Amino acid sequence: MVTAAPFNRCVVNSNRQQGSQLRRWRIEWYFATAAGLLTAMSTGCSWMSTGENSEGVRMFQQGYYDAAAGKFRTAMQNDPNNPDSYYNLAAYYHRQGKLQQHPSDTAQAESYYRQCLDHDPNHIACRRGLAVLLVEQGRSEEAFKMLEDWSTENPSQPAPKIELARLYEEFGDKSAATENLTAALTISPNDPRALAALGKLREESGDVNQAVANYQRSLMVNRFQPELAQRVNALQAAGVTGAPYTTASGTRMVSAPDATFR
Repeated sequence: MVTAAPFNRCVVNSNRQQGSQLRRWRIEWYFATAAGLLTAMSTGCSWMSTGENSEGVRMFQQGYYDAAAGKFRTAMQNDPNNPDSYYNLAAYYHRQGKLQQHPSDTAQAESYYRQCLDHDPNHIACRRGLAVLLVEQGRSEEAFKMLEDWSTENPSQPAPKIELARLYEEFGDKSAATENLTAALTISPNDPRALAALGKLREESGDVNQAVANYQRSLMVNRFQPELAQRVNALQAAGVTGAPYTTASGTRMVSAPDATFR
């Protein structure tokens, strides 16, 4: 197991001044939430909860937020063990708290995030949402500790390390971010999120050929990443051809043939 870089309270407090970077992370989370509210798989008697969650997601995406919240509450009543209902309500109250500046809404969001994790400790979207909320409240240490504990408790899962890398990157610690992404790829060499994130760090460091190799590898696993495909096209148009893909263990692999994404 790879141990994350020691948590440095002074570094984090200093990097809180990087407001534009952190705001970008929160904005990305908000749009991901608006497009990615969750519906549970329909199994057994949970089908009623699934239907209410599906309808609530549709209403939320159309801007009928209060009506959506009503659907999420009904879904929770139909199936109290469905973590997605708690997450969807948490996302609703998180949004309300940001827009209305009501501390009670923010507190309610945190409560629902934590209830979601009580039902599913490995709920990725919920972990991310809670981390964002904690950072927004100036509780960065809690956000780091929450993700670090999750990673420690699940050494064989890549997702905790990917989320922790995301947070380290946003606070400017790209070395720790790279370390966690490398650890994630050691566990799951073809994880498309880890590959894309590591490619982004490599591109920012100037290693654009290796970045394209990572991006292409990610697209091979999951081709439904239009923004990533556009980035690859832009880099290739600028003359970047990619490099042999280097795995987390250092093994080099040839790049897949260039693909045309339309």
